[in-house]
Amino acid sequence: MDNLNFEQEYNTLVQRRHEELKELIEKGILPYAYSYDVNNYSMNIKNNYEQHEGKDVKIAGRIMAIRRMGKASFAHIQDKEGRIQIYLKRDDIGEYYDVFKLLDIGDIIGVEGYVFKTKTGEISVHSRSFQLLAKSIKPIPIAKEVIDENGNKIIYDQFADKELRYRQRYVDLIVNPGIKEVFAKRSKIITHIRKFLDTNGLLEVETPILQSLYGGATARPFATHHNALDIDLYLRIADELYLKRLIVGGFDGVYEISKDFRNEGMDKTHNPEFTMLELYVAYKDYIWMMSFVEQMINDLCMDIFGRIEFETEGNKINFSSPWKRISMVDELKNVTGIDVLNAGYNDLVKELKKRGIEIKGGESKGKLIDELFEVTIQPTLVQPTFVTDYPVELSPLAKKHRSREGLVERFEGFVLGREICNAFSELNDPIDQKNRFVEQTKMREEGDEEAHQIDEDYVNAMEYGMPPTAGLGVGIDRLVMLLTNQSSIRDVLFFPQMKPQKKNET
Repeated sequence: MDNLNFEQEYNTLVQRRHEELKELIEKGILPYAYSYDVNNYSMNIKNNYEQHEGKDVKIAGRIMAIRRMGKASFAHIQDKEGRIQIYLKRDDIGEYYDVFKLLDIGDIIGVEGYVFKTKTGEISVHSRSFQLLAKSIKPIPIAKEVIDENGNKIIYDQFADKELRYRQRYVDLIVNPGIKEVFAKRSKIITHIRKFLDTNGLLEVETPILQSLYGGATARPFATHHNALDIDLYLRIADELYLKRLIVGGFDGVYEISKDFRNEGMDKTHNPEFTMLELYVAYKDYIWMMSFVEQMINDLCMDIFGRIEFETEGNKINFSSPWKRISMVDELKNVTGIDVLNAGYNDLVKELKKRGIEIKGGESKGKLIDELFEVTIQPTLVQPTFVTDYPVELSPLAKKHRSREGLVERFEGFVLGREICNAFSELNDPIDQKNRFVEQTKMREEGDEEAHQIDEDYVNAMEYGMPPTAGLGVGIDRLVMLLTNQSSIRDVLFFPQMKPQKKNET
């Protein structure tokens, strides 16, 4: 069907529904109800049929299929748990049967009746009465299955276009109810993480979203303006510096699960608005944090999924402890033959160009090392792996390595070649921190837009004394992707950021 014919047919359906709505109102039927007292749900009735057989129930849901047969009709309604068949007879509901004739797929109704099985053995609800709860003006896309002469199943009108599904998630949830399970799992994962951290003595806190000075990560921010104060503000790119101020203030363990915002490109693992877990624990270091992460992920997997091995994008991922641990600089030397800490700037540029990576100019040596890691080592990290000990230039907020010059005590956790967490032995020397900020400022002046700014108040806080601290950031969206076998971050966000549609796009 071409676009013109489709639009004409669609408009005809919408017009017919408007006419039905008008007729319902003329019959004195309220098309948009105020409430309905639901006392049962589809899957509970089906899974516990023996308890419900012959008993009265009140259910509600969206009509997903209708089969009319003169003085009787069958329909399937979909509630929060699934679908169940309802049976309606004119002899039972009288003149309201004529009202049912004005209903369509997509309308939401409440049904009161008793539970029974049809002659074909399908568990159903025999309606004694029903109530229209919401009239659907726009027809929902319902897939139609046809078996061709060769026995092949052909599906028509399936709501499968990815971009349209993201833009109209409300329709996606109606016609593809299986995706609800992904978001239900997401909710359970976040709930479990909170429970785990609370049980381990950490306190959940809240820190500012609007910040006069953004920091805690290397990223560009979204900017806005506060009219009353006449100052520019930024949406936070991380929670780190405020959470560590609380460690200075005397809290031994704090965490925040929050929305962060970074003004950067979008791809399968990046959305400008994303969910992060950040936590900080006093008197611990990054070695302790590795074990803590393993424990948290293992506990989560077993509690929610009952297993620690997952099939994800064709790979079997095993989260059992201990995860593999490798040093970034040592692994780079093993793979490329280059001692990156002692290599010259031009040597790194040459190696990257040899591997097809374009260099814009103005990058720090640390950035070049990170680029080399991303193209040589990162894609090979399929099983859970901690990559440790990064160059100082890449980590202005991490403590210098206790035994290796030029490195900091940092690790990132990788699975399927994707970073899912980042952690430090936190820098708690205010003089060293101030010097690092100054170096970052020089990098900004040389063209690195993501280099850290000087946060004088944070340095001021550190000067009052900050205990040794271990910090961790976990990308919740990426973790959910891994555990629910989703290849795009958009599939684990209800409403991902989308490019605006043009007016002539349908």
